[in-house]
Amino acid sequence: MRIVVALGGNALLQRGQVPDAAAQVANIRRAMQALAPLTDDHQVVITHGNGPQVGILAMESADDARLSQPYPFDALGAMTQGLIGYWILQAIGNERPYRQFAAVLNQTLVDADDPAFADPTKFVGEVYDAATARELADRHGWQVRADGQHWRRVVPSPRPREIIETRLIDHLLDESVIVVCAGGGGVPVVRTDSGDLQGVEAVIDKDLSAALLAHRLGADRLLVLTDVPAVMEGYGTDRQREIRRTTPEELRALHLPAGSMGPKVEAVCRFVEVAASARPRVAAAIGSLDEVAALVDGSAGTFVTAEG
Repeated sequence: MRIVVALGGNALLQRGQVPDAAAQVANIRRAMQALAPLTDDHQVVITHGNGPQVGILAMESADDARLSQPYPFDALGAMTQGLIGYWILQAIGNERPYRQFAAVLNQTLVDADDPAFADPTKFVGEVYDAATARELADRHGWQVRADGQHWRRVVPSPRPREIIETRLIDHLLDESVIVVCAGGGGVPVVRTDSGDLQGVEAVIDKDLSAALLAHRLGADRLLVLTDVPAVMEGYGTDRQREIRRTTPEELRALHLPAGSMGPKVEAVCRFVEVAASARPRVAAAIGSLDEVAALVDGSAGTFVTAEG
């Protein structure tokens, strides 16, 4: 099968973990040990987040007195694609040295008039207490919001419309290359009146980009990997239960938190709804990296199909 895997941020950096390179490399090594067997039998695309990493680079850029302006987010997104792509390529290449792998720097097209530009919601960077977050916001002109018990910077997150390099990725898959791409949702770009592509200040949701890419590539599966075994109804309560096999309609009726499981659910629902009309056997799953093989056939995680 052709499978698109969306790695959760915890695969790179766990919440509260010091964002040293060594810690991230160790986390990615463990993630690739889990993913490598999937590449033995399937065409695999690996996508990943970049929230903490792009936040670190943004902070460094904002504090650099040599710059008249901080680097824009499209440039920072490209930097993190290269950095994380390199770490993933090396880790999975060490697991399967006889295979070919490629990391593709992606541009993701968004609408210049997307309402998200006026309402920043995407969390980036590290977590802070409220006082530190507000001080940083005043110093750098940031916008900040509460993220659970902590505070983080937020930036616009427009809806992805197209992955510019989709045809190249499709070609690489046909040549049995394992592809790492769409890191951080891809570098956000708009098309100008003259038809040129131009970067914009935004960070795109990685799971929505993965869903779009999976549809455009004609994927059979979209796997959204996180740090919980499945989507939970009543999460954190004494009535909590795992949702195993379901439909997009049933999942959307749960009204899950926008800042955590909500975007993942929206991504798998969009993929199944759009792709199933042309390919009835497509499915998506949300679950743990440790159970990735079982997610493919629905024996673990939350397995989403048009028919449930």
